[in-house]
Formats: sequence, C-alpha cells, structure tokens
Amino acid sequence: MEQVVAESVSYLAVCRNCSAQLECWGTQTLVGGRLRWDVESSCYACAEALAVCGGAVPAERRAQMLAENGPARLHVSGPSATGVAIMRVLRTELGIDLNSAKAVARRVVNGEYAGTLPEMEHLARKLRKAGITAAATRE
Repeated sequence: MEQVVAESVSYLAVCRNCSAQLECWGTQTLVGGRLRWDVESSCYACAEALAVCGGAVPAERRAQMLAENGPARLHVSGPSATGVAIMRVLRTELGIDLNSAKAVARRVVNGEYAGTLPEMEHLARKLRKAGITAAATRE
C-alpha cells in the first residue's frame, strides 16, 4: 500500500450563515492514486461547521501551499527516462496536447517541473508505473 502524501493550509473566509470570520483548513491529499482537496471550516460566532470533500484545489490555495511549504520538484533518471515515455504519461495525467507535453517533459528532464508535493508524487508514481525512475523531492 502506498503512503498517503498531504499538504495543508489554513485561511480565513466569511461565514455564509452569519457573515463573521470563518476559520478554514484545506488539505490536498494523494490517497488511493488520486489527488483530492478537502476543506473543513468552523465559525466561532454561530458554531456553523462545514466539511467539503473531493474536488480540485483552488488556484489561490495552491499558491498559498506553494508559498508556505515551498515547491516540490519532479526528477527522472535512468535509461527509461526518454522524452516519449514521459510525454505519454504527462498527456494522460495532465490532459495536455502533444506540444504542451513536449515542453513539460523538457522541464521534467531538466529538474525544473514543480508543484505541490502531492501533485509531484502523483506524477512520480504514474511515471514509475510506466517503468521510469522518478521521484518527488522538496529542495
């Protein structure tokens, strides 16, 4: 069984029930081969509590995670790390076209492709399943 990889952030929002300040905790998790975004929130003014599970991480929260935790990088190595093999995985996992896959593959091979730790570990696992030596690291 693969290890769960997670990163979290806390932030403030407005309570939809009473308009007071709402404290939120968001977590991006790689579990069961899937990335998910879960948020729990609670209002100290009216005791409103909410949990929203699943979905994609909002861009603002992703940027916050990267700023607070630093980016993780995807590294590949070995003879199996050919551009074609990497592009095949990237196209499938990122849903990108061939030209975009070529550009991303160059960044991966050069050690320049970065994101949150769960995102990079997700891609590293997919690359390893395709026979490519890959690792997600935080520098």
